[in-house]
Amino acid sequence: MGLLKISGGTLYDPTNGIDGVVRDVWIENDRIVAAPSDPSARAERTIDASGLVVMPGGVDMHCHIAGPKVNVARKLRPEEKRTAEPVRRTPRTRSGTMGSVPSTFATGYKYAGLGYTTAVDAAVPALAARHAHEEFADTPCLDKAFLVLLGNNHYAMRAIADGDLERLDGFTAWLLASAKGYGAKLVNPGGVEVWKQRQAGNVHGLDDEVPSFDVTPRAIIREMARAADRLRLPHSVHIHANNLGMPGNWTTTLETMRALEGARGHMTHIQFHSYGGGDADETTFNSRVPVLAEYVNANKNITVDVGQVMFGKTTSMTGDGPVGYYLSNLYRTKWFSADTEQEAGCGIAPIEYKRKSIVHALQWAIGLEWYLLVDDPWRVVMSTDHPNGGSFLAYPQIIRLLMDRTYREEVIKTLPEEVRTRSSLADLKREYTLHEIAIITRAGPARILGLKNKGHLGPGADADITIYTPDADQETMFALPRFVIKAGRVIVEQGDIREETYGKSLHIAPAFDPGLVPDIARWFEDHYSIQFANYPVDASYLHSPEIVGCGN
Repeated sequence: MGLLKISGGTLYDPTNGIDGVVRDVWIENDRIVAAPSDPSARAERTIDASGLVVMPGGVDMHCHIAGPKVNVARKLRPEEKRTAEPVRRTPRTRSGTMGSVPSTFATGYKYAGLGYTTAVDAAVPALAARHAHEEFADTPCLDKAFLVLLGNNHYAMRAIADGDLERLDGFTAWLLASAKGYGAKLVNPGGVEVWKQRQAGNVHGLDDEVPSFDVTPRAIIREMARAADRLRLPHSVHIHANNLGMPGNWTTTLETMRALEGARGHMTHIQFHSYGGGDADETTFNSRVPVLAEYVNANKNITVDVGQVMFGKTTSMTGDGPVGYYLSNLYRTKWFSADTEQEAGCGIAPIEYKRKSIVHALQWAIGLEWYLLVDDPWRVVMSTDHPNGGSFLAYPQIIRLLMDRTYREEVIKTLPEEVRTRSSLADLKREYTLHEIAIITRAGPARILGLKNKGHLGPGADADITIYTPDADQETMFALPRFVIKAGRVIVEQGDIREETYGKSLHIAPAFDPGLVPDIARWFEDHYSIQFANYPVDASYLHSPEIVGCGN
């Protein structure tokens, strides 16, 4: 490819301090480049972006789009496949099914149709890494990566119990390199292992002991966060805290953030962890976002994504087995649970968020409170925890709720009165700007993930760009980009897929002491159902692999 010029667009590029400035963008092959020094230089193609808004491609840092849990969820919801409008085959695209858990092809097309060009699956057991990479190879239009589950890994817990931090670091690096993963994910640390050992078991506080391992959730959180920092991983430890969804869990969330003791930590789908109520002093379900957001505002080692709840039917899928069981009982619906050998578990159940439900309406409000109460937009990221809080297709509506206070107030009026009395949302007057939207959907998640070539429009950045037509209705604006450019190619034009590309598989390759491998191999052969030699994923197995450096 030669030079492509985006001419006269209004740029929102927070990483480079550009806020609504009319400027050209030049692209050569798959990278953004500086404007040619020769004033007579001509582009092979010019896109006239006059009057249009130009942003980097969107980055979803927490979603569930690949791996065995997602495939099981698709099988668990055949009723959705019968009723949801499918993606039709065209001369340029393949067919796909929709519903709350779209098929691989539909997932890629629909993300691209919103202007998103990068997505990170947030929970994959290393044992299932091949499955996730196979689905990535089948998901078009996106660069992809996944986080590896480590919060209930037997080898890691034993190293923590032994105080052998060198072994913990080495194993973490080896596991991430073997799975071709991107970062370390903790899900209900210690609690999933208790669930696997005891029927309907769980941990309820950070100092509960995990049977047979002599560790606590607090120790797992603290030591895994420190390990990520010592290894200089591009992304901090990614934490799904204990007691997800439980009334009164805000105290666990606050203690989890304190347990980091200054180490980097990303608190994910924070909305599900911000609930008051459920104890003798406070029996009414309510929001505790103000006190938690105050702590986040004061502690810059912590970042969050929201996990916004949106009304309607969806599917809960989580590496948190106890939560899946709880939801199946709460909704009296079908349910799937699985344990992954020495590593993890999962739970899947259909759910529905109803406007007339006080709890569901408060969950919706609590998510919006997080966006509006975190002072620094660089430290709060848009997510629905797709599909747990709702589909990623809801992002344009969330943007309107953040940018249009009048619209937000109109929606609040349709909800139970308790939304006003048990949360602070109705009192919040803040409205996001386009600059701030560019941060929470692009620049911020790229920075938090350590993706230096993503989320900005400076020279050297990946040529992933979205061009929007301004509209007074922000939902309309962000639901239908005028152009989406992926790796320098125009792949979407006014909602139509123009070209199918499959993007890159992003992963890290931390250094580790090869002298540790025989110890891991002995343990592995004693406990796993497959041979050690078959466990690591060779890079040749990945579609267009790209290593993101550690310690940058």
